[in-house]
Amino acid sequence: MVDPNNTSSVRSYRLSNIDMLRGLVIIIMAIDHVRDFFMVGSDFDPIQQPDVSASLYLTRWVTHFCAPVFVFLAGTSAGLMTARKSRNELASCLCKRGLWLIFVEIVIISTAQTFSPISGVPELGGNTLIVLQVIWAIGASMIVLAGCQYLGARSCLLIGMVILVGHNSLDSIWPVGQLQGADPFWYGLLSQSSFTIDSILVLTSYPLLPWIGVMLVGYGTAFIFGKEAAERDQILIKAGAIMICLFVVIRATGLYGDPNPWQLDESSIQATLFDFMNISKYPPSLMYLLATLGPMAIVCAYADKMTGWLKNTLVMFGRVPFIFYVAHWYLIRLFSFALAAYQGIELNDMRTIITFFPENYGVSLTSVYIIWFLILAILYPFCKWMAEVKNRRKDWWLSYL
Repeated sequence: MVDPNNTSSVRSYRLSNIDMLRGLVIIIMAIDHVRDFFMVGSDFDPIQQPDVSASLYLTRWVTHFCAPVFVFLAGTSAGLMTARKSRNELASCLCKRGLWLIFVEIVIISTAQTFSPISGVPELGGNTLIVLQVIWAIGASMIVLAGCQYLGARSCLLIGMVILVGHNSLDSIWPVGQLQGADPFWYGLLSQSSFTIDSILVLTSYPLLPWIGVMLVGYGTAFIFGKEAAERDQILIKAGAIMICLFVVIRATGLYGDPNPWQLDESSIQATLFDFMNISKYPPSLMYLLATLGPMAIVCAYADKMTGWLKNTLVMFGRVPFIFYVAHWYLIRLFSFALAAYQGIELNDMRTIITFFPENYGVSLTSVYIIWFLILAILYPFCKWMAEVKNRRKDWWLSYL
C-alpha cells in the first residue's frame, strides 16, 4: 500500500491531509448513491419528508459534506500547482481537465444513471437523459478558474467570496426551472433546470454559479497549505470554528443565507433540529457551505495527527477519487440489476432513472449499508492497485484518472 507518511513515495505537491479528506468524503458519497438505487421507496432527498426517521435523515445529511469538499479541494489543488506551473500552463491544464470531466459526466456517468443512452427513457418520452451533477460542476468551474487565475489568487478569493456570500440575494428574483425540458440554459446557473436538444433531455442538477465561487475560494486560500503544518492547522481550526459559529448565528436569525426557513416545533426538539439543519443544496446556499466547509476544515487540521490503517485507507481512496467515482457508479448499477433479477423484476424495467424504479423493488436501510460496505470492499483492491500505479509512473494520461 502507498504510505501517505512517506513523502518520498508521492509527488511533492500531494498532502496527505487533503487526500485523506477526499477519501473520507468519497466513501461517504457512495452511501448516498447506494441509498438512491437500492432503498425501497427511496426518495431523492428524504430530508424534505416531515416523517423521516433519524437514521435516514442522518444517512442523507452526512453526504452534504461531499460536493463542497470535492469542489473546494479541486480549487486548492489548482492553487498548489502554481508552484510548478506557469499561468499559461495552468490555464491549459485546467481547460483540458475541465473539458474531460464534462465529457465524462455527459457520456460515462449519465449512461450509468439509466443504462439507456440510445433507446432513451420511456417515462421521459423516449428522450436520452443527461444529468449534470458534481463532475460537471467541477469541470465547468475549472474552465472558469483557468481564466480567473490570471487575475491572481487574491482576486480569485475576493470574487469567490462575493459569489458565496451574495448569491442568495438573488433567491427571490431568479427564475426557478420547471424540470420539463423547456427552461433556458442560463436558468441552470442558479437553479435546477432542464432543457431539450432534439431527443436529449439535459437536467442541470448542480446549479453552476455557487460552485464556481467554491472553487475560486479554494484556489485563493491554497496558500494556507504552503505554510508549516502547525501554523496551517491552527488557521484551519480557527477558520472552521468561525464558519460554524457564523452558521449557527445567521441561521438562527433566519434573515439571510438560505431560501428554506426553519421553524420551532414545540412538541419535538428533534423535529426542530432537523428543520434547522435542513439547508439548501441545489443550489448550495451560504448556510449549506458554512455548515459543511467549517467542520471539514477542522477535520483537515486534525488529519495531520492521525496515523494507522484507517488514515492510510482514506488517503489511498483520496488519491484515486476519479477512478473510485466512475467505478462505483457502474458497480452500483450492476448490483441493482442483480437485486432486481433476484426480486423477479424485468431488467428492462430498471433501465430508467430511480424515480421510475418498480414499486416492488428495493431493500431496507440496513441492507443499504451492507451493500455499501460490499461495494467498498470490492473497490478497495482495484483502487489500491491504481494508487500504486500512479505512484510508480508519471505518464501524462494518469493525471486524468
